[in-house]
Amino acid sequence: MEDPWSDFSVNGLETEVVKRHRYSALRKKWTTDEVKVKMEDNVFNQGAMRECFRLKKLSNFYHHDNWQRAHNYVAKSYIHPVERGVYFQDVKLQNDAKLWGEEYNRHCPPKKIDIMQMCVLEFVDRKGSPLFHLEHFIEGEYVKYNSNSGFVSEAVRCTPQAFSHFTFERSGHQLIVVDIQGVGDLWTDPQIHSADGTDYGDGNLGTKGMALFFHSHACNRICERLGLTSFDLDSNEQRDQRKFVEMQKHSATCLRDTTEICMSPTAFEASNLHRFLRQRTCSGGSMGSMTMSPGGDEGLGSPMSQDSDCFFLRQRCVSEPSTEYMSPASRQRFQSGDSDGSRHRLQSGDSDSYYLPTSRSRTVSGDSDTDSGSGTSTREEERIQYLMAMMKSRPACVEHEVELREMRDSETKTGGSILGQIHLDLAKYHELGRFKVAEQDECDMGAAVLHLKQAARCGVLEAILTLAKMYFGLPTDILVNVRVEDGPDNVDQGVDFMLQAAEAGDRSAMIYMAKAFQSGNGLGRIRSTDWKEAAYWYDLAIKTEDPDENGDFDATMDHPVYQLQAAQAEVWRSGGYGLEKDQSYAGELYTSAAEAAMSAMKGRLANKYYALAEECWAEVEEPEE
Repeated sequence: MEDPWSDFSVNGLETEVVKRHRYSALRKKWTTDEVKVKMEDNVFNQGAMRECFRLKKLSNFYHHDNWQRAHNYVAKSYIHPVERGVYFQDVKLQNDAKLWGEEYNRHCPPKKIDIMQMCVLEFVDRKGSPLFHLEHFIEGEYVKYNSNSGFVSEAVRCTPQAFSHFTFERSGHQLIVVDIQGVGDLWTDPQIHSADGTDYGDGNLGTKGMALFFHSHACNRICERLGLTSFDLDSNEQRDQRKFVEMQKHSATCLRDTTEICMSPTAFEASNLHRFLRQRTCSGGSMGSMTMSPGGDEGLGSPMSQDSDCFFLRQRCVSEPSTEYMSPASRQRFQSGDSDGSRHRLQSGDSDSYYLPTSRSRTVSGDSDTDSGSGTSTREEERIQYLMAMMKSRPACVEHEVELREMRDSETKTGGSILGQIHLDLAKYHELGRFKVAEQDECDMGAAVLHLKQAARCGVLEAILTLAKMYFGLPTDILVNVRVEDGPDNVDQGVDFMLQAAEAGDRSAMIYMAKAFQSGNGLGRIRSTDWKEAAYWYDLAIKTEDPDENGDFDATMDHPVYQLQAAQAEVWRSGGYGLEKDQSYAGELYTSAAEAAMSAMKGRLANKYYALAEECWAEVEEPEE
């Protein structure tokens, strides 16, 4: 075969001995050796960040310096100086992405893909020992199919977009591989967005990058065949995607009958995705042929069946539900065991415990509901339904996400949703006008509100609190120009959202609910004045010193502790509305408020609270002799 670089006289250049640093994504280790190369000094191509040089490398297996048999490579260096560690991070990123490409191929897609291996060359004999990335030279038309910021090429290809979507669901929303580019289905220079936004360089935009991908992604036939779910978008957003949908209908991609449905790893496997992929790569198996055991050993054997205890027990729930942020009624219901959210504890063959959801099976006998194994929904059936749902891929649509979160059987339904954070990021992007076609166009606030509501359904605290303030007509930090029409239904929804935020640990929401239950204002039509609830929320707000589920903490400047203690003392002193008065406890609260006020240099207020404490103790009835 004729050398495509024969006209560039690369073989006549000076031979250099360089260090080659290679990374094994399976072993997660670096190896270093020496190789001989010849590289041009002039750039023959460049992208936005790196420039390319022609290079020939002699194989270490050759015993003679026969440069006629040397392979063609491309050496790449950053146009602007970067830290040396960036070169090594890029290699790790590309090799990790290659593992996801191999995982995609195991599902028998119409066209298999490959992501090129890359290493680092260190020219030790040059000044400063400069670093270069090294990749094989690919002949053909180089195409960029998508980017790390939502760009989608008009090239009629289904595979690149389906692959990115696949990595999102297959990883359980932990990451997505984007920036797909290369020749045909041999790709290079991908980018990984991770849920936490760490690692993988400056191109890792975290959930914001995931949001940009799904805003422009229109599911195609490969997505459907793999069992991937469509991302929830507004009607206007779907309209903008129609041109991509029409183009994909006429693509040359053919579907195979052997395509496997995408399934996500279990919670235990998802805690170490790299290890999960490494085991599947070593086994070479398809879905169901291999499991990870909690003990760390690889379980090789027959595919999992619905009758296997191993299959059912692979999903481990994280913990028992906490009563810390429950309302009094919820706490009582949980502690008494009469809770639809109870757990059934099973012991597996090893020492690990598993918690599976249980519910009361309902059979109608006269006018009463009784626990019975012959009901329409038995515990075993619900157990099967729950674990089968958890073994499927973590879908990209909110409806399935909400169902999975409901199946957690936990009192606290907020926090921890990556999908919800993606919707929240989309709402913010719309408010900023990120998706406007022309400068004079208005922001699509309807789409912004839709994504905000989807984020709230997924339990994102910031979205829940924003919606609560919107329904109450209070100022918000995002979507500041959105106004909700006044109405009793909206107030009821606002209270529901505010209670959710309070139960998730938001201190400002706790204080709002405490004041509302004390005064009876802003409770809507369903709820009424309840001083027992008011005292509970005051007490919880006073004790809240840890960050909420959103990682934030109110610095208490607007609502200092002494004001809350005084307000709580007031309801205990008077009693009523479901709360039995306790002047002695009210006196203790006033004293604590006085001490806190004194520490805050509020002398007059402290004296007032001391006087109120004396009055409370004077009102305490002496016990009869």
